[in-house]
Amino acid sequence: MRPENYQSVSQPPSNEFELFYGPNHPGIEGNYALKVRVHGDEVTSARADGGYLHRGFEKLMEGRLWIQNIALVPRICVPDPVPMEVCYSLAVEELGGIEVPLRAQWIRVMQLELSRIAAHLFFFGGHAATTGMYTPMFWGITDRDLILDLFEELSGGRVYHIYNIPGGVRRDLPPGYLERVSKTLDYLESRLPDYDNLLFTNKVFVHRATGIGAMTQEQALEWGVTGPNLRATGLAFDVRRDDPYLVYDQLDFDIPVEAAGDAWARSLVRRSELKESLRILRQVVAKLPHIGGAIRAPIPNPLAWNLPAGDVYTRVESSKGELAYYVVSNGGDKPYRVHVRGPSAMHAVQVLEHLATGARIEDVAQIMFSLDACPPEVDR
Repeated sequence: MRPENYQSVSQPPSNEFELFYGPNHPGIEGNYALKVRVHGDEVTSARADGGYLHRGFEKLMEGRLWIQNIALVPRICVPDPVPMEVCYSLAVEELGGIEVPLRAQWIRVMQLELSRIAAHLFFFGGHAATTGMYTPMFWGITDRDLILDLFEELSGGRVYHIYNIPGGVRRDLPPGYLERVSKTLDYLESRLPDYDNLLFTNKVFVHRATGIGAMTQEQALEWGVTGPNLRATGLAFDVRRDDPYLVYDQLDFDIPVEAAGDAWARSLVRRSELKESLRILRQVVAKLPHIGGAIRAPIPNPLAWNLPAGDVYTRVESSKGELAYYVVSNGGDKPYRVHVRGPSAMHAVQVLEHLATGARIEDVAQIMFSLDACPPEVDR
């Protein structure tokens, strides 16, 4: 028998649903998700969920010796780990008043640009896959492996290299290494027309990416967008040129820009940046044989190394955007406080939520990948 206060209520039909985008969807990078509400095919609201992958780096770093954090920081951005090593090392070096030898600076630039190319190749394949094109994904991962081979030869690690340390780099280049780098650069440059034919001039990809996830330059600046995502709105800002570090002020390269600010423009900027990185690397390969000397500056015993009290802010240009470390020392053998300014914290949360709202459900994955975020940067 029904309760006396029971009333039968007929619910009106509805075509609104809540969907959990990820982390198993191919358009998601890492253990990341986007919770969206859709009305028909249109997204009416979106909320980012960083998941539980690689959490709490900043607090973990405060419990480790200065040198031990070099093994931790690459995990903050797996596809592009070298900028993490270099930026943290720059902060420690500035705190300790350490001058990095010139040869080590050139080697660091080589590693940074190789890492940038590897990350962009990963992006090409991932962005293509979100539009149903899987051959570029296989190409991108396969070609990226050639760069990982170079990392493995130099450092012993394909993904986490732990090669850039405070004071310089761990070891010098092995015999014949620059020749192998040159051959890899030749091969990658020869592949660009193939990527153009299959992806960047493909009518399906161009049609799917044009006008999707567009933002203006004013919106980008208001939301804290940096890197290729900002340059895709027409602003030619790049830390390597505008606040140079290492030996970037001695290198000749251009800053590619696009004006549309959409997924298509973001893709084109990264394609052009890969070509500029090839250009930079050829200059480095030509210069390194003529630069001798040490590969690292002498530092005290790392297991009993107390850095002077103070705070520093260092920044570099990663493949994702402006990456910075704010590090505070209280004069001890560990960082007192660390804050990582990862570009993905902006791109994968407030920017993604804004751009996904109002989009069609089939474009959500493409918008996510076109921003090229590293999920561990979000919950660092």
